Amino acid sequence: MLRSMYSGVSGMKGFQTKLDVIGNNISNVNTIGYKKSTINFQDLLSQNLSGSGVNSMQVGLGSMTSAINVIHNPGSFMTTGVGSDVAINGDGFFVVQDPTVPANSTADRYLTRAGNFVVNAQGNLVTSQGYNVIGRREPVTNPAIYEPIKIDSNTYESFSINLLGEVVGKDANGTETIIASIAIAQPDNPAGLNKSGGSLYELTSKADSQTLTQMIGTATTNNVEVGSGMLEMSNVDLTEEFTEMIIAQRGFQANSRTITTSDEILQEVVNLKR
Repeated sequence: MLRSMYSGVSGMKGFQTKLDVIGNNISNVNTIGYKKSTINFQDLLSQNLSGSGVNSMQVGLGSMTSAINVIHNPGSFMTTGVGSDVAINGDGFFVVQDPTVPANSTADRYLTRAGNFVVNAQGNLVTSQGYNVIGRREPVTNPAIYEPIKIDSNTYESFSINLLGEVVGKDANGTETIIASIAIAQPDNPAGLNKSGGSLYELTSKADSQTLTQMIGTATTNNVEVGSGMLEMSNVDLTEEFTEMIIAQRGFQANSRTITTSDEILQEVVNLKR
């Protein structure tokens, strides 16, 4: 069988995966905090035909996917005017935790750039999926303890979040008190995080050698600012995605043409004997 036929098949599979990545990017063009993905290819093994010449005589056997990387460039900020909507101006992620986990546990914690937080009926600052937003209680009694942020509605009539990521409560007398500082984590290699769905990322050893408990800090310790009343939107550029889609479509068509041409050659070979 012709090698070109299988090379065409591998090329079609690769460009199908590229279209899958592009389609996912476009579907998340308006997703809060979404980070786009890109795909890279590499050639497969090459078959040696002869080593007698000055240079090696080799024929490649197609292509394969080498990497699908998440690009963590910042997205554009959108002003919402909602006090509990926050965005990180700089590197880093908010830390959230599964609400079914006990408050004193550090298990099932995730990272996210989606800052569309709300306060639930129990007074906890949570994500739109109900995950507790983690922070350090103020005044600080133990700097190593980070726990779900709770805003007591019996004590405070309202609250705000400042550039330092501090949640400031205001009581009936107008007295303001810092309740907690929102936790920020900065892994060394954000591209090594695993996407867990729901705009959440799971820390892996590819992202950082430290555990989440070891790297967790505040906006001040991580040299970032927290913008209140705004959200970081997706970093997907539709112009770029449509250009990549055209390339993928033409690449897919070219590889299918390789298979068609190879089939025609085989047909000619079969017709030699009549």
